[in-house]
Amino acid sequence: MASTNHSARWANTSLPGGGLDAGRMPGHWLLARLGKRVLRPGGAELTHWMLDALDLGPRDRVVELAAGLGATARLALARRPAAYTAVDRDAAAVAALSVLGAGGPTRVRAIRSDAAGTGLPDGDATAVYGEAMLTMQPSAAKRRVVREARRLLDGSAGRYAIHELCLLPDDLDPALADRIAADLQDAIHVGARPLTPTGWSELLADEGFTVTAHRTAPMALLEPRRLVADEGLVPALRIVGRMLRDPVALRRVRYMRRVFRRHSAHLGAIGLLAVPTPSQL
Repeated sequence: MASTNHSARWANTSLPGGGLDAGRMPGHWLLARLGKRVLRPGGAELTHWMLDALDLGPRDRVVELAAGLGATARLALARRPAAYTAVDRDAAAVAALSVLGAGGPTRVRAIRSDAAGTGLPDGDATAVYGEAMLTMQPSAAKRRVVREARRLLDGSAGRYAIHELCLLPDDLDPALADRIAADLQDAIHVGARPLTPTGWSELLADEGFTVTAHRTAPMALLEPRRLVADEGLVPALRIVGRMLRDPVALRRVRYMRRVFRRHSAHLGAIGLLAVPTPSQL
């Protein structure tokens, strides 16, 4: 009976992953269901840096790829762009994103689509960004997403920013990089292929961008200090309380944190700002 109640508890939420058992769902969905809202590798601090670097303003038309739960969307909307479009493959996420900014000055829409093929018109945006999404894609898919971001941008004034997991240092042994990727996949139940800082810059350059700014940060997603900084003390305590009441979720989160700590010397977060390369406009 306890198992049935546990499954129902996870199934009755409108968050992504409804119907999946806590032991099998992707790690970021599990954390979201526990109440975590900041799910980015560099935390809220690196997200704020990314949005500051994009310098969003009233004339901007913004597209967020894989917008997820809307934590960054709310920060972007606070900068009052002319338009904001959220793109996500999950129906529950799109439903939640579609009601953001109601009554505000920004035209808001949310579409259910793939980041690599949004279906939006060429030049639909002056600013495009995505977080914690490219890391989960294989190499060819990473390129398709970046190429789509380039297509969406409107001329030389366009800006593209990403916030992703990265491997350190640039000359990391490929065998160790493979081992880290395998451990991450085992822990979060999603394929993860982070790149080094140079690797991320080269990916953007290959697809028609020039990186103009970047910043790295520790990958401390599940560390107590980062949890409180990102969520606030009371929400952080609620997240811990929910974990303690759910043995399966607690085991999953503890294992994820062990893997992150095991590779802490070689795992970080990175934010990059890029603009279309002039010769490729």
